[in-house]
Amino acid sequence: MKFQLILRISKALLLARIKQTSVAAFGVTFSIMMFITLLSFMTGLNDLLDSLVINRTPHIRLYNELKPTVIQPADNVFPNSYNFIHSVKPKATKTELYNVASIRDVLSADPRVLGVAPRITTPVFYNIGNANLSGIINGIDIVKESQLFAFSDYVVEGNVLDLKHVPNSIILGKGVAEKMMVGIGDIVSITTSNGEQFSLKVVGIFQSGLLDLDKVQSYASIGSTQKLIGASNDYITDLQIKLKDILLAPAMAKEFTKRFEVDAVDIQTANSQFETGSSVRTIISYAVGITLLIVAGFGIYNILNMMIYEKMDSIAIMKATGFSGKDVMYIFISIALSIGIAGGTLGLILGYGLSALIDQIPFNTMALPTIKTYPINYSLKFYAIGGIFSVITTYLAGFFPSRKASKIDPVVIIRGK
Repeated sequence: MKFQLILRISKALLLARIKQTSVAAFGVTFSIMMFITLLSFMTGLNDLLDSLVINRTPHIRLYNELKPTVIQPADNVFPNSYNFIHSVKPKATKTELYNVASIRDVLSADPRVLGVAPRITTPVFYNIGNANLSGIINGIDIVKESQLFAFSDYVVEGNVLDLKHVPNSIILGKGVAEKMMVGIGDIVSITTSNGEQFSLKVVGIFQSGLLDLDKVQSYASIGSTQKLIGASNDYITDLQIKLKDILLAPAMAKEFTKRFEVDAVDIQTANSQFETGSSVRTIISYAVGITLLIVAGFGIYNILNMMIYEKMDSIAIMKATGFSGKDVMYIFISIALSIGIAGGTLGLILGYGLSALIDQIPFNTMALPTIKTYPINYSLKFYAIGGIFSVITTYLAGFFPSRKASKIDPVVIIRGK
């Protein structure tokens, strides 16, 4: 009964100051709406920027790196001495991976591994008349590349399967194709690092969105690439591994280095700058959103303070008729929470609506062929944070004025009147 009475009094006070409470609720609504929209857009943008690299980057890459022998002959001759050796040259080893079939079998049986895609990377020259343009051809398994790295999504012209079915074919990077002024069906001349020349048919144009890569990289089948460099059928320079959990990549890279005696690099190490950029942008988004909510909280605090000063007589009468200080405190906290819950709920709805509206705005750019509209992340986490923070902010905004109201001495107020 008493609780119902407190709610009725709170409602009466709210309606008596409807303009001021509406302004306070609008402040909360606007803050929550912008908080949701800002975080949804910024995290969507982070996901977009990261996907440009992450979609095309293996979680772990196994390869053989050219490097000098760790233990030099002098170390064996003088094991107990400090040996200073200058101009150490890399040891004479090949960049190909050994026992590739065995390694792939082990990786395929590992429950942590989602898939493995082989690759051959070789430098070439694209022949343009009398000029040569340096570049790289990646020999790939087109089926595995499409399954694990969404390769087909970045082929803007042609059919990716033609790379598998058409002999001596190539998919050119968009930048390379523009420099050579060639298109689908044209024949391009390639010179390998061994000085051999080959003619390849263009069956597709690839655009990753990273301009520097598109100016040098092209793709051919593994068989065609092995033929270009005169290698055997088991020649592979890289194994690209996709994991079920990307967070396991650093530890597993170290494990595979020891297990297979090869070099391994994980995606976190190879692309640490992207993670840093995403973290900074997310922190900025949260900071701006929380600042908006705090500003709205100050607005509620000021309105409740003014309401208390104007309702001194009513508070004195309530306390004189038997209401305790806690009852008065509950009344004004109820007012603050009502403003926070109503404004926060409306803010969440409008925030979702504004995010959905932005999601429909066309965003067409040649640099990002797979993106058609502005990126939005509809994570429920943002809505939960916004709702909880709106309640906490408005509660604190109502707590301090209500505590002041609960300490009012009715005798002093009535005597003053």
